[in-house]
Amino acid sequence: MEEVGAHQGGIYTSSASEGVQVHQGLPGVEEGRHWTDDEVRALLCIWADRRVRESLKSTLHNKYIFQEISSQMQHTFGVVRHWKQCRTKYKNLKYDYKMAKSTHAARGGRSSPGKYMKFFHEVEAILLDRGLEEGSLGMKRRLYDGAASESEVVIEIDNYDNSDHYDMNGDMESKLRGTGAEPSAVDQLQVVTVSDTGRNWSDQEVRALIQVWSDERVRRQLESSTRKRDVFTQISNRLMQQGIERDWKQCHTKYKNLKYLYRSLQKGKTDDADPKRLMRYYGEVDAIMNRRARGSHTDHRVDLRRIGMLAGDAHSEAEERTCRSESISSMRLAVMPQEQRAMETGSSHHLDQWHPQDTSLGSRESSLTLGDTLSTGRGRKRKADDEDNLLTPVKKTAENVNIKEEQTHVPIIEVLSVCSMAYQDAHQETQFCGVSKRNMATTQELSIGQKLNEGKTKQIFEIVDQPGLVLVQSKDQITAGNAARKDQMEGKAAIANKTTNCVFELLQQSGIKMAFVRQHSDTAFVAAHCEMIPIEWVCRRVATGSFLKRNPGVKEGYRFSPLKMEMFFKDDANNDPQWSEEQVLEAKFCLAGLAVGRCEVDIMNRSTVAVFEILEKAWATQNCTLVDMKIEFGVNVKTREIVLADVIDNDSWRLWPAGDRSQQKDKQVYRDLKEVTPEAMQMVKRNFEWVSERVKLLLEPQASGRVVVLMGSTSDMAHCEKIKKACGSYGIPCVLRVTSAHKGPDETLRIKAGYEGDGIPTVFVAVAGRSNGLGPVMSGNTAYPVVNCPPVSPDWGSQDVWSSLRMPSGLGCATVLSPDAAAQFAAQIFGLNNHLVWCKLRASMLNTWVALKVADKKLQACSL
Repeated sequence: MEEVGAHQGGIYTSSASEGVQVHQGLPGVEEGRHWTDDEVRALLCIWADRRVRESLKSTLHNKYIFQEISSQMQHTFGVVRHWKQCRTKYKNLKYDYKMAKSTHAARGGRSSPGKYMKFFHEVEAILLDRGLEEGSLGMKRRLYDGAASESEVVIEIDNYDNSDHYDMNGDMESKLRGTGAEPSAVDQLQVVTVSDTGRNWSDQEVRALIQVWSDERVRRQLESSTRKRDVFTQISNRLMQQGIERDWKQCHTKYKNLKYLYRSLQKGKTDDADPKRLMRYYGEVDAIMNRRARGSHTDHRVDLRRIGMLAGDAHSEAEERTCRSESISSMRLAVMPQEQRAMETGSSHHLDQWHPQDTSLGSRESSLTLGDTLSTGRGRKRKADDEDNLLTPVKKTAENVNIKEEQTHVPIIEVLSVCSMAYQDAHQETQFCGVSKRNMATTQELSIGQKLNEGKTKQIFEIVDQPGLVLVQSKDQITAGNAARKDQMEGKAAIANKTTNCVFELLQQSGIKMAFVRQHSDTAFVAAHCEMIPIEWVCRRVATGSFLKRNPGVKEGYRFSPLKMEMFFKDDANNDPQWSEEQVLEAKFCLAGLAVGRCEVDIMNRSTVAVFEILEKAWATQNCTLVDMKIEFGVNVKTREIVLADVIDNDSWRLWPAGDRSQQKDKQVYRDLKEVTPEAMQMVKRNFEWVSERVKLLLEPQASGRVVVLMGSTSDMAHCEKIKKACGSYGIPCVLRVTSAHKGPDETLRIKAGYEGDGIPTVFVAVAGRSNGLGPVMSGNTAYPVVNCPPVSPDWGSQDVWSSLRMPSGLGCATVLSPDAAAQFAAQIFGLNNHLVWCKLRASMLNTWVALKVADKKLQACSL
């Protein structure tokens, strides 16, 4: 299904295969795939042609020009890109150029503007028509013949090498001599580093690795073993608990890069070039590397406050730069610690996963000038100076002499984060230091096993020490049209997980049976292990979207009463075809030992309606119309019962504030984009954040209320306690009082007046045996609802009940005999204004119906 819920494959264990759709007529091209360096070079070469440049300047409607550019890129360079992608990249490059010029001017022109944007000089030559007399040929020589300029040092590290030692005396020194650069002048070098097997490491990922590395056990294993694959596999698994997907090879390479960079800075350390100013987290790496030299035998951990301060610095840097999603216009330099610290606790609140996943060597190279780090390091200067005493080892011991000899290596400077949006919120960089102790403890408790399944926007992992449970980890990916369009949206994992957890908490409190167990971290939650039923259940209140295409003649906005139900079989290859109930029954699904028949289909149908009505009622309190939504069900592998599974987030519904389609806040905004630009993605992200903030309000009651039970004597206490317990199941406070309308009417009326005076909506329940005077007296003296619930005795009950049924005119007492019914009656009154109470009533109705349905099925099977 393309619209309401086209964002997932299976969830906790899906039985439906997941395919990746590509753009029609363009085999192998993903709409949201990032541009590699080679692809950008190809585009620049074609753009540099004088005929192309003049056509772009003189033509308003330029579709045919970009079609020609796309064709030339494919024939000349073997780069397959759709004309729309070429046009978007062309616009982004022009935008990046303007922003780099503005940033350069704002900083007083102290350095080259080329450091703010990759391919700056090439784009400038095209836009200003400088030095392009030979057109494409000249640009090709400029880009490919000068790809590794004399000011660049290229360092490659074999990802499969298990050695931890690097020799500085060979190629590296010869390269430094070849460039005429001295080690002390390292801030004048531009170092290009091969990224760790694809996408660059974000700041949060590096912090996590540092934290894992700092674990004493991990550090000892790294020092004592020569073949470290098993150690880095453990590190990778612990990072996975934090929602960071890095394999052991990537962790190993990053570990070596950090050690290499640290040692190089140690060798070139002078008074003029303080390594703490050139390397982020230098103090943390130094603490790990010199721990044994300082005689520390305790298990030191990375100071989270220090990391938090650095995150704040990263935000101040992000404010100074404007970045784009496809062209790398700014990069943050962070030289990471040596044996990266073990990440045992705390999960990164936001994972910087908006980075290209290129496969060619050229696309994995990122250039960066060290001088750029000096301005961003000013905020860390004071911190570094304060640490000088701690970071300067005693020089007289032989042990320190050995350490000095060991630190004769040049480190690798690694680009840790590539800005992908026009602006980065401060909390995305700083929330790591705000990890709660509760989340830390929870993270330590889980032992994550193998990956069970992966969908478009989430991954499912088994929990080894908790059989029957899985971890559902969200991803920073947004898709549409069965992944025909696919983009990275930084922070989406946390936003989607927050929305899902709030929605599931509301449904769980209401009484809906579901797989959801608890929230685990900002980007993951724990759920029961289910085998997913490959059917999307779509419930509609308002006709819109694909329904109008399948049902011509129906106008948009037509309101369905009762709700309109549809089913779609999860089959990406066939675009999720619509199924009828008969097709579902004939499919004869059997999951976790449960055959899906008429009873199960009816239960899922009724449950979908109930879930929709609960969320519709809740969103109405925020003046939002729930237009339609999709949900999925699974079979709990332990209990073999059907439960609500998958996720429910902003990908799952259409949401119109004030019923206005133009204000829609759901994923339909992303589906409707004609072009995916950074500005457009920022708008989509703001919508998602708006929903995630508003969804928290759904858990708050909009009105207060209480039940006051008046009993004639304490002999009725047991009967009243049942009423109080039943009220508690609806979340309604209940107060018990003892008074007699016959023996003390003045006291009864005084109690009544006390509850009327505080303004809290109240329902009075009168519990009186024999002759009931409480109910009629209360009803005749208050405008609040009064319910009679007499404790009927077996001897005189049939006669006593008439005092509650036959009353004088002008009295409006209701009478029920069951304590549960009295509480339910009060809940129905409060549910008119309190959506939380109404939701519990609606879920109770569903559960009663399901219990009868299951009982009938068992009876028919003679197994009751």
